[in-house]
Amino acid sequence: MSARVNVGSGAPWEPVVGYSRVVRVGNQVWVAGTTAAGPDGGLRGGADAGAQTTTVLAKIASALESVGASLAHVVRTRIYVTDIADWEAVGRAHGDVFRDIRPACTLLAVARLIAPELRVEIEADAVIPDGEPR
Repeated sequence: MSARVNVGSGAPWEPVVGYSRVVRVGNQVWVAGTTAAGPDGGLRGGADAGAQTTTVLAKIASALESVGASLAHVVRTRIYVTDIADWEAVGRAHGDVFRDIRPACTLLAVARLIAPELRVEIEADAVIPDGEPR
C-alpha cells in the first residue's frame, strides 16, 4: 500500500475539526470542501459567486500541486451553492478551468455554508495516471 500524505492549509480549524486540505494515497487525491475564505478567514472574491468560484479553484489547484497533482488530473468535482440562481456564474467559472478536462461534476444547492458570506464550496477528486511521479 502506498504511503498516505496529508497536507493542511494552515487554517486554525483543521486540527479542531480533524481534517486535511488534501490527502493523497498512491495515485488518488482528494481535496476537501474548499471555500473562498482566505488564510486569515476573510472572504476572497467578494459577494460574487463567480469570483468566489475562481478563488476556490485556484486554492484547489494549489492543494493539488502540494501533493504532485494538477487540475488536469481531476476526475470529479462537487459544487455546493447557497443560492441555486448562482449556478450559471459558478458553472462558467468552473468551465473556464475544466472545459477541456471535463470531470464528472455535481452541483447542489444547500441551506448554508460555514459562514453566511460564503456562496460556494467545491470538493475535488483526482487520479494521477500510472507512470507519473508519486
